[in-house]
Amino acid sequence: MEQSRSQPPDPTPMILLVLGLILFLGSHSVRIFAEDWRTARVKAMGLNPYKGLYSLVAIVGFVLVIYGYGQARMHPVQLYDPPLWTRHLAGLLNLAAFVLLAAAYVKGNRIKAAVGHPMVLGVKVWAFAHLIANGTLADVVLFGGFLLWAILDFRSARGRDHIAVTRLPPGSGMRDVVTVVAGVAAWALFGFWLHGAWIGVQPFG
Repeated sequence: MEQSRSQPPDPTPMILLVLGLILFLGSHSVRIFAEDWRTARVKAMGLNPYKGLYSLVAIVGFVLVIYGYGQARMHPVQLYDPPLWTRHLAGLLNLAAFVLLAAAYVKGNRIKAAVGHPMVLGVKVWAFAHLIANGTLADVVLFGGFLLWAILDFRSARGRDHIAVTRLPPGSGMRDVVTVVAGVAAWALFGFWLHGAWIGVQPFG
């Protein structure tokens, strides 16, 4: 009797994930690679129509990323097996990422004044944390893509700040406290509850 052979994994989820990343990260990379083109399009179309088109492309890309990654996780292709300690390190790094995310929204904090673009830096830390703690092909494509984009975008944004001589107000200690408390609270909420409820993985379970 002929032995049944295992079927290769369906490439469709990875194709959708990669396409989604191209659309989502590509739409967020115009200022990195084509600032003059963006300026010309805004002048020709108007700011609001350009933002509408930009948002539409980003939303379609985001949906494809979520769907493709979710489907790819059902049949994982393991590239490496991270040791247990990387999960603990990822938890600490994600705590820093949430504080940076909060710094992007709390006005007048010294963290934003120091780094300039805390949200992009937070994405960089978040992506690196997930990359060291997850070893499937889908994880490497998703988080590696976001890490590369965040590195390039942060460098580009800081370069524009240097050219424009952008200086943020120094901020205050009380605003720093609010930022850290908000970031820690969001990290705890997401790590201990929402991550499991939405993604199906308990980081600390």
